[in-house]
Amino acid sequence: MRRRVVVTGIGCITPVGNSVDELWGSLCRGENGVGPITHFDATSFPTRFAAEVKDYDVGTYIEDPERFEHASSNILFAIGAASQAMADSGLADGDFDPPRFGIYLGAGEGGQDFQRYMSLIARSQTDGEVDIEAFVRGGLESLIPQMELELEPNRPAGHLASLFNAQGPNMNCLTACAASSQAIGEASELVRRGDVDIMLSGGTHSMIHPFGVTGFSLLTALSTSNEDPEHASRPFDLNRDGFVLGEGSGMLVLEELEHALRRGARIHGEVVGYGSTADAYRITDIHPEGRGATACIEMALKDAGINRDELQYVNAHGTSTKVNDRVETMAIRRSLESAAEKTPVSSIKSMMGHLIAAAGSVEAIACLLAIRDNVLPPTRNYETPDPECDLDYIPNEAREAQVTRTLSNSFGFGGQNISLVFSEYTG
Repeated sequence: MRRRVVVTGIGCITPVGNSVDELWGSLCRGENGVGPITHFDATSFPTRFAAEVKDYDVGTYIEDPERFEHASSNILFAIGAASQAMADSGLADGDFDPPRFGIYLGAGEGGQDFQRYMSLIARSQTDGEVDIEAFVRGGLESLIPQMELELEPNRPAGHLASLFNAQGPNMNCLTACAASSQAIGEASELVRRGDVDIMLSGGTHSMIHPFGVTGFSLLTALSTSNEDPEHASRPFDLNRDGFVLGEGSGMLVLEELEHALRRGARIHGEVVGYGSTADAYRITDIHPEGRGATACIEMALKDAGINRDELQYVNAHGTSTKVNDRVETMAIRRSLESAAEKTPVSSIKSMMGHLIAAAGSVEAIACLLAIRDNVLPPTRNYETPDPECDLDYIPNEAREAQVTRTLSNSFGFGGQNISLVFSEYTG
């Protein structure tokens, strides 16, 4: 008999709130976290807006913030979200066996110090041409080795292990938009098979920097609704024109059930299903028939041991791109069959943007809160139905509903597909 995995702690730093209560209140009220980019001068970019984290200070969570003066924002976000989750779980005081406590993140790369690089390039130019020798010499003099080290995707997991004395497995996956959901699924498997008793899992990322915005702009994946950014993220709406970049972190403490019960932990819910597939198609395109996404949902339901009609909510990947929303709708219909007609679906990316590697972890938290409060968060900005997207998308206003089981979808560039099923814990 496999071991059961429950969630005993949650925490987040997001564009719509820097705590679980702030996040959930904003989502249920349909509030928006999108606005003009302030992290850099984006006036010459095709897309000049994003969903940025606001009013965040890592010093709220640690006594020595100067220790992280060279850290990227993904590390700083992770510290805040993880500190919240550990405090929520009751494990922050170290009441655990360190070798039986591990970390598995879906963390993206850190953001470069672009201002420093641009200054270096400017100083290395002669008559409009960059002198490579001068550029290298200037780099050796001005670049900070510690800052370069902190850009590596494994750094957030390493820092969290040090902060919380997690001496067990320490891993990071970077499977694009599916990363943190995959981390949660794989971390749950470690607990299920008995390798560990506790895993801190989730994601952290920010791509709101010149390279990130340039890359997605070249892919024509971003909305260009610069005149009305608040309505730019409109998943499943006929007039959607691309996604909105977000940033932040979501963290969950996953714990073996008996371990949690012995210490009297509060249980937010149970991880009961995990599906993982690949499209085996193109790097940036989802399979047009949704074969990977469909199989992934079916795998998660089978792993959870539930029927299609036992879900009360689907938290969609729902990016607000033409192809993703259409194919995800198709995949939900094919996997849930007739139950799709009565299963509500929504995308919280309509409010907080797309947190890329961190998206799935925050969406997992939303699923757990939907179960806790029997409330379904809405899809903001849904105004004009798309004939190819014909499900119940909970338009614009939160909805009360009896919720005991939820499905969360995450589909990433490269064809990675992850689905997680969360259930109410009833003993």
